[in-house]
Amino acid sequence: MEMFGGFMMLVSILFFFLAIIWFILPFIIFAIKGKVDRSVEQLEEIERRLASLEAQLARLSPPPAGRADATPETCPTESAPE
Repeated sequence: MEMFGGFMMLVSILFFFLAIIWFILPFIIFAIKGKVDRSVEQLEEIERRLASLEAQLARLSPPPAGRADATPETCPTESAPE
């Protein structure tokens, strides 16, 4: 019977810690949700800033001479002399 009493003490301690975790877990989840929401807002702001910078760069840099629709990927590069 003494072994059963020790086992019950171990189980009661385990249930005590599980109860504490059960009560704390929702607060942890809501804290993480708030941080994720703030991160999403910051990423959206960064994306807006990058879009405005790309628009400014597109306005400031003229297209390459010869073709109005040329992009750096489609423009032929000069080859090095052999």
